[in-house]
Amino acid sequence: MAELPRLVLAREHIQQGLTPKILARRCASGALVRLRQGVYVDGEAWGSLQPWDQYRLRVQAAAETFTAPTVFSRHSAASVWGIPTVGHRHPVHALTFQNDGGRSRAGVRRHYADPAGVKVFRHDGLLVTGRVRTVLDLAAFTPFAEAIVPMDHVLRPDGARNLPPLSKEQLLGEIEGNYAAAAARRITVAIEFADPQSASAGESYSRALMHVAGFETPALQHGIRDADGLIGYSDYYWDSARIVGEFDGMEKYMKPEYLRGRTPSQAVVDEKYREDRIRAAGPTVVRWVWADLTMPGRLERKLAAAGVPRRRTRSAR
Repeated sequence: MAELPRLVLAREHIQQGLTPKILARRCASGALVRLRQGVYVDGEAWGSLQPWDQYRLRVQAAAETFTAPTVFSRHSAASVWGIPTVGHRHPVHALTFQNDGGRSRAGVRRHYADPAGVKVFRHDGLLVTGRVRTVLDLAAFTPFAEAIVPMDHVLRPDGARNLPPLSKEQLLGEIEGNYAAAAARRITVAIEFADPQSASAGESYSRALMHVAGFETPALQHGIRDADGLIGYSDYYWDSARIVGEFDGMEKYMKPEYLRGRTPSQAVVDEKYREDRIRAAGPTVVRWVWADLTMPGRLERKLAAAGVPRRRTRSAR
């Protein structure tokens, strides 16, 4: 996780002569970026952050402007826990315990929750819903394909944050009494589909989009072999069509745990050699990247062109 830059709070700098005019000039020049009224961040540091870290900093900035204790939820709680979600232009989400329909103001969307059903945690200096409630809320109130990304993640140990995996039984056990029947059904479907073998957010999102598009469920982390032995493990494999699917996320070429001492250029060469071996062994290989997931229908067209089989309809069985 990247170390977030320190926020510049106007209320702390007034005594140092940092007037509103000076702050405005620095924002105009790009030296500062205004996150919320009275909350700024160094412009260069902001520009170096990944979008998900920028969103996390917006959550922190919101917390600095609230006078009353606030419990963050949904995408905002997920960002604090380090749980990946799809998209980065979400509003800040927080709970309200007053049953007046919730309120949205100044980029903060508030959602009513019965306090009896909410376990509040202090994590990274902020009050947030727990990991269980956070992913259940996302499953209840975001599209299925997006909900699978955080759901898969919490079923795996989070080594970077030393957090243990959650079980499907834990997740299912927290549904009753906290959600309406329709939301409970959406959550249950997401939990049943979730699979900890998806090793990244991109792999999870890809798998969910495949399911929504009607493709057969692939095997995950399938071992591919040739005469020389094990070539490696594919992200997806359709045995009936002998097709290997590979999601190319930047983690494979950037993060130390994937590089294992190699340079990024060496990782690219190794991946090309691995793919050549797989093709020589017989399977068709189809690859895609994040851009293919964010353009509606693009992944579906790629898989269909490669011959990935579709699920049969009930009437064809």
